[in-house]
Amino acid sequence: MLSLELVLVGIAVLFLISIIANKFAERLGVPALLIFLAVGMLAGSEGPGGIPFDDPGLAQTVGIVALAYILFSGGFDTRWEEVRPVLWQGIALSTVGVVLTALLLGGFAVLVLGFPPLTALLLGAVVSSTDAAAVFSVLRMARARLKGHLRPLLEFESGSNDPMAVLLTTGVISLILTPGASIFSLVPMFVQQMAVGGLMGYGLGMVVVYLINRLKLESEGLYPVFTFTMVPMTYGLTSLLGGNGFIAVYIAGLVVGNNDIVYKKSLIRFHDGIAWLMQILMFLALGLLVFPSALIAAAVPGMLTALFLLLVARPLAVMVTLLPWKMPVREKALVSWVGLRGAVPIILATYPLVAGVPGAETIFNMVFFIVLVSALVHGTSIPSVARWLGLAAPVGGTHRLSHELEADPDARSAFLDLVIPSGAASVGRQVVDLGLPKGALIILIQKGADRFVPSGGTVIEAGDSLLLLTTDDLAAAVRATLLDPEEGGGGEGRAGVRREVGKGA
Repeated sequence: MLSLELVLVGIAVLFLISIIANKFAERLGVPALLIFLAVGMLAGSEGPGGIPFDDPGLAQTVGIVALAYILFSGGFDTRWEEVRPVLWQGIALSTVGVVLTALLLGGFAVLVLGFPPLTALLLGAVVSSTDAAAVFSVLRMARARLKGHLRPLLEFESGSNDPMAVLLTTGVISLILTPGASIFSLVPMFVQQMAVGGLMGYGLGMVVVYLINRLKLESEGLYPVFTFTMVPMTYGLTSLLGGNGFIAVYIAGLVVGNNDIVYKKSLIRFHDGIAWLMQILMFLALGLLVFPSALIAAAVPGMLTALFLLLVARPLAVMVTLLPWKMPVREKALVSWVGLRGAVPIILATYPLVAGVPGAETIFNMVFFIVLVSALVHGTSIPSVARWLGLAAPVGGTHRLSHELEADPDARSAFLDLVIPSGAASVGRQVVDLGLPKGALIILIQKGADRFVPSGGTVIEAGDSLLLLTTDDLAAAVRATLLDPEEGGGGEGRAGVRREVGKGA
């Protein structure tokens, strides 16, 4: 029997190894999930760590809880003004795109791998959705900045497509275990899960906003505890009412993050840290659950399925789904390529294990292999593919000023953190000549490594980061003044805007 002290040291060591290894992974361009999975596998019963772990139910529970916090954090740090232009494309990809991917993969498993139809469809359902943790991690690295609305589209898709994958997986399992059941019974279940999940997410998100601004807690440290508590509350209540908890926590995070609340910057940083903690915990647990020796038998079918997913199923599903929208082909190509699979397929692969579905172990091992291939291929190549397609945003134009200022919750003030793009009308002009609306003030400028309070004679240059104090009703005019292009210039300036803190009337 291991002592508590030894267990605590072991857990701390695993986390420290994961954190330090992630630093080197970023330099090598390897996704964090690969590092965390590798550490878990090395710590497992067949690795040097020798930790015995063979409990799919516990791994599934850890994965669900961790994913709920990751989705909430992703929604919290997503700006609605970025999502709104791609809302319907994202919804289409997270529903129609997921179904098409599952059907295509299912057909491949039947025709090429010789799987029974329902087992093949189950495999397709399990790997049909992209992974929020992996997508958020890769797309928010400096190496993978994308132009236009591509990043919010891909993040919104990854944060909202899990409900369809969960529904398909649980539905196909019920069809396998209940002979004679109809596949059409899944339709009302899906409508209910999405409707209840969306309504509960929005409603509880607004409750969180109201309470944060009205409770006036004695200590600032209690506000992160409050939002931390509301994540399992949102997931649990939604699930009990027949809704999808994942979509609920994501929408709740989106609602909270796009309203004016006190201590907003502190809360964003707190939940970003929690998301990293949950990523490490989730991938370590899933890595421990895997027996590397069992992956050998799944190597060939897993590789074939992974290649079909990367080169055929995902691209075809994306192209068909996005037909109603006039997106450039190169943008659709990049969306097709950013089909990162991560923890979600592995978590879903534990569902048939827990339910006792025939062939569940084969599916689990294949899914794990598919995730490894996807992470290696997609995760390492996205920056290069984006540059090749001409869709990579300049790294220098994405830097944000770090500041601790918070708006008074009873004031109409708002902080704007803007990056000046090349071609903007403000480039080359002195602050005094900018023509900013009355009531807008530039309080800090960063030029390269230098930060200073500007004077009227300070000249604005491309790549400068500006921190402004203004009001809600002037924010749009300030953006237009500083970021709109010169007559005949490019129009990428608006992508550099991010509303940080504020409070409306």
